[in-house]
Order: sequence, then structure tokens, then C-alpha cells
Amino acid sequence: MSKTTNKFSPEVRQRAVRLVLDHEHEHPSRWAAIMSISAKIGCTGQTLNEWVKKAEVDAGTRAGVPTDMAAKLKALERENRELRQANEILGSFAGGGEILR
Repeated sequence: MSKTTNKFSPEVRQRAVRLVLDHEHEHPSRWAAIMSISAKIGCTGQTLNEWVKKAEVDAGTRAGVPTDMAAKLKALERENRELRQANEILGSFAGGGEILR
């Protein structure tokens, strides 16, 4: 995932996605709708396409891991990593035979 700052607010992203989904029937293909709308809001077609796919995953209309579940998984992985590090530290004290007083 990119570490760059987001140029577009969540509201702009949601509106752009809604425009694609609402107006794709007016274009020969979804990609044509994406290119038309992305030019109007000032982002690339690839960026808007990623927003649309993510919105579809979150809505359950496309296979994938929804944003909220991905965030929970990331938090659990971080917690697991921190606990493993703490266990390694505690294990090194217990296994060393030295008692701190």
C-alpha cells in the first residue's frame, strides 16, 4: 500500500465511484466511463478504477477482503508481532538463569 498522502477526500472518492456506477450504462464500457469521469475530477483512470473495485469489495459485489476486515487483520497482526517480541524478551530473561533484583 502506498505511503503517499491522499490528494482526494473520501467524499470526492465516494462521489466519483457513484458517478461511475450510475453512468457506466451511458458509455460503451466501464473503462470508458472511468476515463471520462477521472478526467473531470483530475485523477488517473487507474486510480478511479481501484476506488471502484474497492467500493465493490466493501459492498460485497466483488470478491475480496473488505476495508474494515483488512484494518482489523492489520491491527491483529501488529498485536501478534508485539506479543511475540515481548515473549522473546521474557524468554531470554527466564532462560538466562539470572534473576533481576
